Amino acid sequence: MNRSYDLYDGLARALDVVGDRWNLLIVRHLLICPARYRELIDGLPGIATNLLAERLRYLQTAGVLERRLAGAGNGVEYTLTPWGAELRQPIESLIRWSTPLMINGANGDSFRPEWLILSIPALLDARVKVRPSATVGLEFGDLLLQLRATRSGFDLGPLDGRSLEATVRTKPAHILDLAAGTLTLSDARALGLIELDGDESVVRAVFSA
Repeated sequence: MNRSYDLYDGLARALDVVGDRWNLLIVRHLLICPARYRELIDGLPGIATNLLAERLRYLQTAGVLERRLAGAGNGVEYTLTPWGAELRQPIESLIRWSTPLMINGANGDSFRPEWLILSIPALLDARVKVRPSATVGLEFGDLLLQLRATRSGFDLGPLDGRSLEATVRTKPAHILDLAAGTLTLSDARALGLIELDGDESVVRAVFSA
């Protein structure tokens, strides 16, 4: 049951809507892409099904998200409203603020590689001021994502057929460290934390290393 702070204050009223446990993580998932109920369950390890249903109802009533018919007759999916999508900036700011909390690694916590789709651009956009035009592959086990750098910013997502100028193979924690600037490319290579194919100078430019 959501409770109000009963304070006439912008932060308090924002927290009335998104401050409850799981709410911002649901929004983060929908910033990456719209999702059906089962996809949200799979993408939020540890959330109870009844709690997810309650949070979705509340966020829909509050105007943060909405339900719509998925394509190709695949049932109903959840998507952010334009107002809900405005949470991208504060969520990205929290991701950057969390950098000291991420240094020790996962320590057994659940992880989904798709979470990097929001985290990596958020970290790079704040730190890398001179951005090359480049496309770099980030490989984590069987998953290969495409990191694009342009003058307007960074974008991470599935491969779309572009040629990759370089590919970095490593663990997600090391890519987060590179993106945050807490690990240099030279140190990562010297310690054997990454493997790199292609143009190393492009990778250095992308990560400002």
